Amino acid sequence: MCFVQICFGQNGNGKVILGQIFEQSTPIGGVNIINNDTQIATVSDDDGRFSISVKEGDVLVFSAVNLDPVKRRITIADLGLSLLSIKMTAKEIELKEVVVNDNYGITAENLGIVPHGQKTYTPAERKVYTATSTSVDKILNSISGRTAMLKKEISVEKKEMLFRKIEYLFEENYYTERLKIPVNDIKGFQLFCVDDTEFAVSLNTKNKTMSMFLITDLARKYLIILENEK
Repeated sequence: MCFVQICFGQNGNGKVILGQIFEQSTPIGGVNIINNDTQIATVSDDDGRFSISVKEGDVLVFSAVNLDPVKRRITIADLGLSLLSIKMTAKEIELKEVVVNDNYGITAENLGIVPHGQKTYTPAERKVYTATSTSVDKILNSISGRTAMLKKEISVEKKEMLFRKIEYLFEENYYTERLKIPVNDIKGFQLFCVDDTEFAVSLNTKNKTMSMFLITDLARKYLIILENEK
């Protein structure tokens, strides 16, 4: 009778299991874990450890930007383990061609052309600096509207950088299954997210836990917008 009750509890209501994720023999933190059947999600800690509620037959999906995704169907044997071990593999990244340069290490700073520690600019920021470097340039470019245009270009450039970051943060099924965003609206939702100041800060500081927390509320707001547009 005791055995039957234990099995019923695990298969009917689920059981919280403990696990640890490795790449080779190294524990991996920051891995997203989602139960595909219940949509419960969690993230592994710095030691690669995690806990999540499952039952026999549930499928756990493990994913991270730099790792190949792994799916694991939970068996009755897994439910009896004190620690579920998950092995992941680093993604292969194709490197660009390396050109050997005898002048490696020679820079404008080393040659004394510019001072050491001088601020560097993105292409868009460099255009603004050039357009406003003298008082005459400031007046002429302000009148022509060129400065405003260049500053807008910086804003667009920063949003493009944030957009590239969010593209690698979550997989498509996280949007459709966890956040209930229609697949055709995922790109629009990503743009909606990068416009949010708090979410942009979480992306720039690589705070994945905060990003996951904020994106849930942003998804709720975005779905309301979609509903009102119908």
